[in-house]
Amino acid sequence: MRILHTSDWHLGRTLHGVDLLGHQAEYLDHLVELVRAEGVGAVVVSGDVYDRAIPPVEAVQLLADALARLSEHAAVVVTPGNHDSAIRLGFGATLMRPGVHLRARVADVGRPVEVAAEGGPVLVYALPYLDPDAVRRTLADDDAPDLGGDGLLPRSHEAVTAAAMRRVRADLAARAGGERPRSVVMAHAFVVGGEASASERDIRVGGVDSVPAGVLRGVDYVALGHLHGPQRIGVEPDADGRAPVLQYSGSPLAYSFSEMHQRKASVLVDLSGAEVGVELVPAPVPRRLAEVTGTLEDLLGAGGDAHVADWVRVVVTDPARPTELYARVRERFPHALAVEHRPVAAAERRTLAAVTAARDPLEVAAEFVEHVTGGRPSAEERAVLLRAYEDVLAAERSA
Repeated sequence: MRILHTSDWHLGRTLHGVDLLGHQAEYLDHLVELVRAEGVGAVVVSGDVYDRAIPPVEAVQLLADALARLSEHAAVVVTPGNHDSAIRLGFGATLMRPGVHLRARVADVGRPVEVAAEGGPVLVYALPYLDPDAVRRTLADDDAPDLGGDGLLPRSHEAVTAAAMRRVRADLAARAGGERPRSVVMAHAFVVGGEASASERDIRVGGVDSVPAGVLRGVDYVALGHLHGPQRIGVEPDADGRAPVLQYSGSPLAYSFSEMHQRKASVLVDLSGAEVGVELVPAPVPRRLAEVTGTLEDLLGAGGDAHVADWVRVVVTDPARPTELYARVRERFPHALAVEHRPVAAAERRTLAAVTAARDPLEVAAEFVEHVTGGRPSAEERAVLLRAYEDVLAAERSA
């Protein structure tokens, strides 16, 4: 039995204003071909299918097409993340074509999708993004060890995820009578030990945004979503000496410059043997992300040759801001997404002194110019600052 694990598609997202829908469509084409070529039995999508609760029409159409094509080859299980609207994503779940399972209801966390396989079905439990404020009552069972006097679970991601996993393990235990069925949990959460990127939305609630890895014990594989870099999370074995494989698939595309060194992938999971096999399959790269740093002369010359076709963040280090900086950079780098002037001396610049009524306003303004440009204002610039200050004083006197 082979499962393809993916997440964090963020359909409809842009990158510094660039529409990524075409590149996302290329990834989904790749996914369909991968499922067909590898004989995948199930595709699990662990949240953040859309980039926002109300996605653009084109993103909805792209998802509909992807689900239809994927379900021709494999069962498809989709659950919402913190970017998705669970109600909108789960709407019409019972009307979906056979083989497409949209699991968005918290009440269903202990009811698996059974995927037929040799040697018995694989049970896939989908845990949608669990916002503690929204689900701490729904998941509160009478036998919960951490139940408060108000009948609610504690206000943390750990508490609600632990409650959901108790339901998963209870369902597995109820199927006893032989060997434990092979099982997969889909979860959209920040698990302790994971490495975050700048493009993931903060999910902190009550000051606690993480889930200890041990909470997710009791199954064979945990298909994680939320963090954008593919990574394995270590977990200690349980009392029986068994430990699940906890894996983030990451996002298919880089959604910020903090992700430019990540190797995007989907996860091919093999459950046919005694050990869970995991293979990262590289995702197609539509255009590389890179940062180029140097003087404008260097970047317009040989220093920029390797990145002309990339999406780039350009950092210009000249002591003074070059004239027509943006236009000259864009002519050299047609796919430049961000342009910054960051003088080399900026890192060595002293911290600005506190501004008080006792300080000379012109000196404060001069220090600000130095902080921004890396150099003290010229005589002409100081004259402009003086005129502006005098105009303000005149306006105050006439008020």
